[in-house]
Amino acid sequence: MPQDRSPRGPRAGGSSSSRGGGEGRPSRGRPDSGPRGDSKPRGDGKPRSSDGKPRGGADSRGGPPAGRGPRRSGDSSREFSRPRRDDRRDDRRRSDEDRSETQAKYDGPPIPEEITGRELDRSIAAQLKSLPDKLALRVSRHLVAAGELIETEPRTAYEHTLAARARASRLAVVREAVGEAAYAAGEYAEALAELKAAKRMNGAQDYVAIIADCERALGRPDRALAVVKNAPKDKLAPALLAELTIVEAGARRDRGELDAALRTLELSPLMSKARDTWVARLRYAYADALVAAERPQDALTWFHRADAVDAERATDAAARATEVERSLEG
Repeated sequence: MPQDRSPRGPRAGGSSSSRGGGEGRPSRGRPDSGPRGDSKPRGDGKPRSSDGKPRGGADSRGGPPAGRGPRRSGDSSREFSRPRRDDRRDDRRRSDEDRSETQAKYDGPPIPEEITGRELDRSIAAQLKSLPDKLALRVSRHLVAAGELIETEPRTAYEHTLAARARASRLAVVREAVGEAAYAAGEYAEALAELKAAKRMNGAQDYVAIIADCERALGRPDRALAVVKNAPKDKLAPALLAELTIVEAGARRDRGELDAALRTLELSPLMSKARDTWVARLRYAYADALVAAERPQDALTWFHRADAVDAERATDAAARATEVERSLEG
């Protein structure tokens, strides 16, 4: 099935396996977060005497000393093994490595000194006021860093949000940020879990299109369609409704229902007089579906119409139009 090459937003069609990096995202808000857990060195569990020598021998009654482990099979002296020094050193080294990795995740990537945290949107900063001042500042700086990197370095942005979540996992705005950064980084299962958690916490519908597209990315178009069906469409802003329509059409294409995908898009406001990005993206999705339906002349028309209102260059409609023109000439 042909891949959708739209540079942003939910893919108009094609297989979910080609979605990666920062591509294929519906319109985004804020990013952030990461789990924390300290691993402790595990003891070897082998009994030893206070002088470090192996315990062994039988008590006056014969058999192994009371409270001591079983004899080694076939060992008439009833001596007990003790771990070799190299084994203990390896255990400590593995434990230190585990602890270092956990600590690195908790700390997150370095935050540029010029980021103060005050750059954070006021509505988001207000939701951090329940945190102690120093903690709120650290979380704010991670969120700002994530927001600045999400387009160019989505993986690093995701790591910043993990660090924020390690410190403030009970805040919906942080969980939302983790979900959006995970989505940008191609961590669709994580994105789905975090955005669902945020939705349970604050009841917001702002990320319903991303949730549906994550289901597509995980190879579950039926679930994606269920999310679309249950969304309160009468309460969604035009831009979000457009993103949801694009995801719905893509899920139809995933199921091999190309005609249904075309109908879904044809019922959307393709001829809107608005010159917003969502209009360009709807038209682009429709043009891409027309290419898949082997209607290149119609697709060319709609690629041109998409390009005409794409002031922000959210799509590569112009390049796709040129490509289709060449195919028609050939």
